[in-house]
Amino acid sequence: MNGIMMQYFEWNLPDDGNFWKKLKEDAKHLSEIGVTAVWIPPACKATGTNDVGYGIYDLWDLGEFDQKGSVRTKYGTKQELIDAINELHAHKIGVYFDAVMNHKAGADRTEKFMAREVNPDNREQRTSDPYEIEGWTGFDFPARADKYSDFKWHWYHFTGTDFNQANGKTAVYQILGQNKDWADNVDSEHGNYDYLMYADIDFDHPEVIEEMKRWGAWVAKELNLDGFRLDAIKHINDQYMKHFLDAVRAERGQDFYAVGEYWKPDKASLDEYLAAVQYKTDLFDVPLHFNLFQASEQGKDYDLQNILNDSLVKTHPALSVTFVDNHDSQWGSSLQSQVQSWFKPQAYALILLMNVGYPCIFYGDYYRLGDRESPHRLIIDILLSARKKYAYGEQRDYFDHPRTVGFVRMGDDEHPGSGLALLISNGENGNKVMNVGEHRKGEVWREYTGNVKSEVTIDEQGNGNFLVEGGNVAVWVKKDA
Repeated sequence: MNGIMMQYFEWNLPDDGNFWKKLKEDAKHLSEIGVTAVWIPPACKATGTNDVGYGIYDLWDLGEFDQKGSVRTKYGTKQELIDAINELHAHKIGVYFDAVMNHKAGADRTEKFMAREVNPDNREQRTSDPYEIEGWTGFDFPARADKYSDFKWHWYHFTGTDFNQANGKTAVYQILGQNKDWADNVDSEHGNYDYLMYADIDFDHPEVIEEMKRWGAWVAKELNLDGFRLDAIKHINDQYMKHFLDAVRAERGQDFYAVGEYWKPDKASLDEYLAAVQYKTDLFDVPLHFNLFQASEQGKDYDLQNILNDSLVKTHPALSVTFVDNHDSQWGSSLQSQVQSWFKPQAYALILLMNVGYPCIFYGDYYRLGDRESPHRLIIDILLSARKKYAYGEQRDYFDHPRTVGFVRMGDDEHPGSGLALLISNGENGNKVMNVGEHRKGEVWREYTGNVKSEVTIDEQGNGNFLVEGGNVAVWVKKDA
């Protein structure tokens, strides 16, 4: 099946509580364009309704309790979320929940404990002696009144924090105590990248491990979820993540889906992570995203023959979620690396029409960023249509020119008329002779996006001389298919 995920949010959505209702209304359309799963924004109660959801306060509050100034989250109430999920399921669309487990924010009270300051650029380097600080680490959730969970969070459930209420100082504080240290099984950036933000959860603490596994199984069942998008996993003990997924799948079945966000363009780090968690999760193909970003930045100076080099989809095609942009890469985010607009059609053509990877479309590229409508919706719709009708069968690559590359999909018997020839260009007008099979001799092919008006007749050997406009994309299919 040609599955397609959509990341159904971006940073600048309105704080009006209507988003779950909008998602419900959009379910039929999403199904019609071929979307088979949506990754929804973080649905738990955050620091306030103006929080996208990554400033996580209470994992057990899905928009049900009057906490942090409202019952609803930024996106709506728990019942509205359930209604949206039911509607998506009615249209055979899976739902992936954004699980934010690395940290907690918006504590109910401060606590005093021993800590030391560390160098933010090298967390293994201590910059102070141990001393007592007053940190925001007490989470009681009084309005929830122990419904679903009676667990209360204290300083010893965290490894670090970033603010000392006693003197108003902001720093990276390593919390000290029995058996407390930065996690071993995390990314080595900054010496040790256990600490990211807010109060950092200690995934070596047995009480934390059990509470979080219980929550994962509960939320998956409570909302009838089909999978998780795992946030910030390079900051979380990889062995915890493996056991967490085992616990959830014990309740929900082994086909419960997971994709992790390991934001690093270094494929070796992603390979190591996959091995460490015994390949229990997919990963977003961050190296491919950065290839697409560099290609868009460098224009005709980028060698398109290298576009898939060192990407996850090349070495782990069954575990790679391919994407062009997301909320982390969009302009204004802390990790901004947004693919330039001119190259978006080529990038989406690549991920949607090739025979490997699980492509993810970004809400901002399809609908809008803030109040600005996306200029790419039409071309993405065309490419989605091409994927559904034609993108089947063996793939033969023609990555043999620095400014014009392409591939052929040979089609299969299950989809009559399927098969296509893709060309992408980052420079001048281009052409490429590609073989679509001797059995196609005499067929007339047309260009599906409308960018090229001429037609191509397949010769006796099954070759066609396919054209592409400079800096554009061309998708060639059988004319009367």
